[in-house]
Amino acid sequence: MAKNSDNEKAITIYDIAKEAGVSPSTVSRVLTNSVNVRPEKRERIEALIEKYNFRPNAMAKGLSDTRSRVLGVLMADIRNPFYSAVYVACENAALARGYRVILSCTLGETEREIEQLDIMKQQRVESIIQIGGRVDAVITDSSYIKKAKEISAQLPIITSGKIDEVSCYRVVIDANEAIRLLTEHLIGLGHERIALVGGRLDVISTYEKYMTYCRILKEHGIPINKRYVYEGRYDYDAGYSGVQELFAMKEKPTAIIAINDFCAAGVIRKLIEDGYRVPEDVSVVSYDNTYITNLIFPKLTSIDYDYETFGKMLADTAIDVANGMSVPTFRTVTPRLVIRESSAARK
Repeated sequence: MAKNSDNEKAITIYDIAKEAGVSPSTVSRVLTNSVNVRPEKRERIEALIEKYNFRPNAMAKGLSDTRSRVLGVLMADIRNPFYSAVYVACENAALARGYRVILSCTLGETEREIEQLDIMKQQRVESIIQIGGRVDAVITDSSYIKKAKEISAQLPIITSGKIDEVSCYRVVIDANEAIRLLTEHLIGLGHERIALVGGRLDVISTYEKYMTYCRILKEHGIPINKRYVYEGRYDYDAGYSGVQELFAMKEKPTAIIAINDFCAAGVIRKLIEDGYRVPEDVSVVSYDNTYITNLIFPKLTSIDYDYETFGKMLADTAIDVANGMSVPTFRTVTPRLVIRESSAARK
């Protein structure tokens, strides 16, 4: 094991990786003459090995040659059927390539997410996939940026959102296309008084949906009524409360876009309680196309993300990056509209 002449500190495989801007597993592959390393990375690593006269001892070499073949997944709330569907697809794709997955449910808490990043590193995962939580914020929390920068210098982070100021790989649902499909579907059915229910505008995908919703209404010459936008959580209660507020208005909406299927369930329940028929009086549509769409009556029109493809994109990106392969830093998942019984022409 080499010594750093400046302070006589022993140089490790992790020091080489940090200075080269790669993962320890990439350094390990160079040491073992693996072909799965990009030429520019190999050159940087070999230059540092020569600079420090780095020679791992037998024990260290044995450790460095041992791949964990494990991915870490941080997920906001596995109880939400959207997250559970993405996770199952992601795990299946990883297993098909000989990888295991460690799951952590962070519940969207900043401190918990920061702590789990450290824990994932300690458990020697080869990449971290994060879906929901801080990566969904319009403006990323500064404390999270600091930790994510530290972690991303040592192993890849793949996210379904973004992390400001941090170099990571993004596999993102096209939120603009999702809201376009729903809004134009309802406009095509003759609706003009279209409400948005649930979700917070400080969440990037919700904000993008709101902005695109406004643009499409404007393109069709439909006035934008900000009172038709009800912010709330991403759950059943948000849908229920949203209807309670919106239908206290004199000019009631004839169609509602719920932020997800959970929220849509609350919307439909409250409409029925108040004597409205779906879709005869009010059309209801939503996002995620989870199993809930077929449990609700009437069956719910919803946006589908092809979870199998989405999960595979996340897992493949995480595995390929860990193996030093060239991977796009930004990929999108194209949504599609699944029309069922909850949307119909305006009377």
